[in-house]
Amino acid sequence: MELLEQRILSEGRVLPGGVLKIDSFLNHQMDPVLMHEMALELKRLYEGQEINKVLTIEASGIALAIMAGYELGCPVVFAKKSKTKNISDDLYKVEVESFTHGKTNTVVVAKQFINPEDKVLIVDDFLATGAALIGLKGLVEQAGGTVVGAGIAVEKVFQGGGNLLRSQGMRIESLAMIASMDDTSLTFC
Repeated sequence: MELLEQRILSEGRVLPGGVLKIDSFLNHQMDPVLMHEMALELKRLYEGQEINKVLTIEASGIALAIMAGYELGCPVVFAKKSKTKNISDDLYKVEVESFTHGKTNTVVVAKQFINPEDKVLIVDDFLATGAALIGLKGLVEQAGGTVVGAGIAVEKVFQGGGNLLRSQGMRIESLAMIASMDDTSLTFC
């Protein structure tokens, strides 16, 4: 998606260690107009797939997921990275390693929110190693639901997660795909 790529080039910063900082418009401060355009593109890409639920992981994917859910006309569920006191014990759980945070979280969703009849689009801000997508896919599978695919804002192709999941048959639509990054620049696919 050219609009997203242009914003990455104009406002993004590449940090050492494979980190792309685009928090001025995607995941700290958010541009709702850009989010809406990305959601419209995800809706176009998944047209006719009968999606009835959007799933994301807390926290940075929530904004795009909400916009996608709005455009698709369906609820949005976000997997929590820890169980809080106000969540029942009737949960689906998976372990997910966070590339950005460098730790593993037990990610949970209350069983009442994902069901066997659900056709789920997973939405997230970044795809790097694929750990979050694998975990979210696992939650849907525990519920007996169907993962229709994933809608990703930015995929770091060089980290291999997208290619791994595609080789396993998962449909992934990434709006910006980065072929390579060094400590000062990046190249799109």
